[in-house]
Amino acid sequence: MKLTIRLAVVLFFVMSLSFGLYACNKEKKTGKVVVIEKEFKLVKDGKYSFSLDVTGKVKNVGDVDLKSIVVTGYCRSCNEMTVSDTWYATEQVRSPEQNDVIGYLVVGDTAVFSFHDIAFYYTQLGEEPSELPEKLEVVIESFETVE
Repeated sequence: MKLTIRLAVVLFFVMSLSFGLYACNKEKKTGKVVVIEKEFKLVKDGKYSFSLDVTGKVKNVGDVDLKSIVVTGYCRSCNEMTVSDTWYATEQVRSPEQNDVIGYLVVGDTAVFSFHDIAFYYTQLGEEPSELPEKLEVVIESFETVE
C-alpha cells in the first residue's frame, strides 16, 4: 500500500510539472519589418555641395504590432574623409536627421519613412555628380514588439 501511495504522489508531481512546462511553452510571436520601397534623391545644399536623401516604405510582416521602429541608411562605398569630387559619409557619428522613427505599425500595415544626409558630395566646380554612390542601403536599426 505504501508503494502505491508513493507511486501516486510521484506520478502526481510528474504530471503537475509536465502541465506547468507545457503551459509555459507558448509559441513566441515574432516581429519583423522589411523595407519594401526606397528612393534616393540628390539635393543641392550649396554652391559646391550636395547630399543624398532617402524616402520609402516599410511593412510589418511579423506576427505582432511594432513600435519605435528606427530606419536609417548607409553608404558602404563612401569615403569617410572629405575629398573633392567623391562621395563621403560619416558612419561613426549619426545625427537625428540621418534616421527616421516610426511610432507604431500594425501587423500587415505599411508606413512611410524619410531621412536626410546619408552621403555627401563636394566639388570645386559646382557641377552635380554624374552618378550616385554604389552600395547604398536602408536598414531597420531596431524596433520594439507590442504585446
